[in-house]
Amino acid sequence: MKKVSTNFLRFVIFLLGIGVLALCIFALPGAWKGGSEEFPTASCVVLLIVMGIYITAAPFLILLWQALKLLNYIDHNKAFSDLSVKALRNIKYCASIIAVVYVVFVPLLIPVAEADDAPGLVPIGLVISFIPIAVAIFAAVLQRLFQNAIDIKSENDLTV
Repeated sequence: MKKVSTNFLRFVIFLLGIGVLALCIFALPGAWKGGSEEFPTASCVVLLIVMGIYITAAPFLILLWQALKLLNYIDHNKAFSDLSVKALRNIKYCASIIAVVYVVFVPLLIPVAEADDAPGLVPIGLVISFIPIAVAIFAAVLQRLFQNAIDIKSENDLTV
């Protein structure tokens, strides 16, 4: 049962990685070109937004790699080890980087929202920027939980 669920998670992570790479290779160049044509007054802003998405692609792919490593540790019964804590710490840092970049780039949506008369664009950008914050907090909680379990295990090993 455990192997099936970790394999399913690996498959989902693989699909997410392929999707992000496809987005970076195929969709974003067209989005920049189309966005610049659609909003000529905000073409520099559209370029910066596309660059922000490219900037966050690298930490996202690193985050996925760390998640795959964590799944390997779980499969090899090393879930409560220092390696897992390190992988969770890296996930937390990558998610934090993504969140900071998105929060910094949200004000760039204002000229695009004004040009398109879309008042809901900025709140949607804020909601999207809160997703990596939630991932970072969850990874931090798991990191602390795993570290506490490791400490308790090492304490019990010394007691016996």
